[in-house]
Amino acid sequence: MRILITNDDGINAPGLEVLTAIAQEIAGPNGEVWTVAPAFEQSGVGHCISYSHPMMIARLSERRYAAEGSPADCVLAGIYDVLDGAKPDLVLSGVNRGNNAAENTLYSGTIGGAMEAALQGIPAIAMSQFLGRGTEDLDTPFQASATHGANVVRSLLDKGLWTNDDYRVFYNVNFPPMAAHLVKGIKVAAQGFRRDTSFSVEPNLSPTGRRYLWVKGGPQHRPTLPGTDAAVNLDGYISVTPMRADLTAHDLLSDLEARLA
Repeated sequence: MRILITNDDGINAPGLEVLTAIAQEIAGPNGEVWTVAPAFEQSGVGHCISYSHPMMIARLSERRYAAEGSPADCVLAGIYDVLDGAKPDLVLSGVNRGNNAAENTLYSGTIGGAMEAALQGIPAIAMSQFLGRGTEDLDTPFQASATHGANVVRSLLDKGLWTNDDYRVFYNVNFPPMAAHLVKGIKVAAQGFRRDTSFSVEPNLSPTGRRYLWVKGGPQHRPTLPGTDAAVNLDGYISVTPMRADLTAHDLLSDLEARLA
C-alpha cells in the first residue's frame, strides 16, 4: 500500500511523527509512506489552496518533503509532483494537536488536507488529538492516538463506507483527551456544535505601540449535543464522523423551490 501523509501543524510537529508510525504500520513492510507537509504551521487555513502564488517544495530525505503551502496544497503537490500523478492508495492527515470536532472542523487545515484527497478520488482520513487535563501529565499528549490510531484506520479501511460518487466520503477522527488505557472504544458521531461560544478577536498592543488583533478560540471542553463528536470525545470515546465536501443543504431544496416558484 502507498500512503501519502500530511498535516497542518508543520513538518516538524510531534503529531506528524505519530501519524508516520500509524501509516507505516498500515502500509506494512512492503508498503510506502510518503510525507508532504507544510514547511510552517498552517493551522486554521481550512481547505485553502495557494491559487494566486507559487509555492516552494523541498526534499528533506527519502519520501519526505516540505512545501510552503497549506495541507490541501501539500496533497496536490504530493500527487502531481512528488508522485508524478500516481495517486496513493490512502491519504492520512494529522495527527492534529488539538481537537477538530464541532465547529473547529470548518476551520481545520487537517480536514482540508483530507477533503482535497477525497476530491481527488482518494480514500482519506483526518485524525486529531483532543487535549485537556487528562493529557497534561502524560509522557506525550498523543498517547491515545498513538495507541489506537492504527486500529481505527484499519477498521475504516476494512469496514468503512467508501463511496465513488462525485463528492466522496472521507472520515474525521478525534481521539479523546485522556490516557490510552482509559479510552472506552469507538463511536460513530455526527459533527456537533458548541453553543454559546465561538471564535472572536482580541486586540493587543505591540512593544512599538501598534495595535494588532489576535484570533481567539472559545472554550473547548463544552460538550456538544449528546451523541455528537465533542460530546462522545469528552465521554471517553474516539469519534468517527463520515463527511463530504458538498455544502448543499439538501433538506431545504424542495421547500425553497416551492417558495420561490
